Amino acid sequence: MSLTRAEIKILAQLQQEGRITNQELAEKTGMSASPCWRMVRKLEHDEVIQGYRAVLNRKKIGLNVMVFVRVIIDSHSETQARKFEQEVIALQNVVACYSIGGDSDFLLQVVAADLDSYADFAMSVVRRLPGIKEMQSMFVLKEIKSLSAWPLGKESR
Repeated sequence: MSLTRAEIKILAQLQQEGRITNQELAEKTGMSASPCWRMVRKLEHDEVIQGYRAVLNRKKIGLNVMVFVRVIIDSHSETQARKFEQEVIALQNVVACYSIGGDSDFLLQVVAADLDSYADFAMSVVRRLPGIKEMQSMFVLKEIKSLSAWPLGKESR
């Protein structure tokens, strides 16, 4: 899908401030209110905009530990991979999961209150997921840059 310059301006602004009013959005993007509103609705309809949410400070809500877990599964059958994916989707502490290429099959992003909580989760939940052959935990020592917005081309640089 190719985005117009106006759509890119709208998306960049909404990524910065999802609660902006349509009037403010129109002003900041150099549009009038009605076309701006219609364009936002179209972007929502086309699922370019998938929703609106609050961005929380994970440490202020007690999630002090973040870990990336590389997982290798022992069977690469579609059934085995789907079963693993379904189990992972249901885990609240797994905030992201990616099927990856290279020397591992999946990369999980996991949060926990502390190291003991992570250890319990890793040993009693992750290790018991179907088909796990090997897992490696990589602890985040410091967040340098976390996802705040997707790059949208020239307007986002």
